Amino acid sequence: MVAGTTRRLRCHCGAVELELRNVPPLATAGHCNCSYCRRRAAATLSVKLPDLTVLKGQDALSLYTFNTGTAKHHFCRHCGIYTHHQRRSDPSEYGVNLGAIEGVNPSTLEPLPWSDGVNHVSDREDPDES
Repeated sequence: MVAGTTRRLRCHCGAVELELRNVPPLATAGHCNCSYCRRRAAATLSVKLPDLTVLKGQDALSLYTFNTGTAKHHFCRHCGIYTHHQRRSDPSEYGVNLGAIEGVNPSTLEPLPWSDGVNHVSDREDPDES
């Protein structure tokens, strides 16, 4: 996958379809170890908010938020596949399910890096303290 390309992302049942523009290199994908992401275990790739369009199935998307409510996790209410989420670490970006992008098999990209969502910077009383 070349940076700047356009890709399609679909849930398992096909009810939800997204278009991704300006897709970054797959080498930028990764995992998060926060309580939600580690249970979901989906590798994600980041795209800017304007670079994601729901082409089909807006009414089939369900939303899950927790804790601070900053991250907004979307999944198909029919098949349960996580499609994307607005990032807590950068609310100007979506994390998209690498395995739901057409033609991408995440297992061929492992090992992918892990980010430390358990010790998220916004959870500290003073984010400037180390």
